[in-house]
Amino acid sequence: MSSIAKIIELSSDSESSFDDALKVGIEKAHESLRNVRSVWIKDHEVLVEGGRPTVYRLHLKVTFQVER
Repeated sequence: MSSIAKIIELSSDSESSFDDALKVGIEKAHESLRNVRSVWIKDHEVLVEGGRPTVYRLHLKVTFQVER
């Protein structure tokens, strides 16, 4: 049996950690897409204000299976 998958890119933010940003990104992808199969962290970034980290941002690639 063959299958087709699609990959989209998303950004996910958290004020507490990269782990939380990943959790939020996966949950939101699952809410809006069907058949999510994998999430790949493409890049990460920290926004800084006043010498302190304020936002932990992940750039994600989400793979999901296309329905026939």
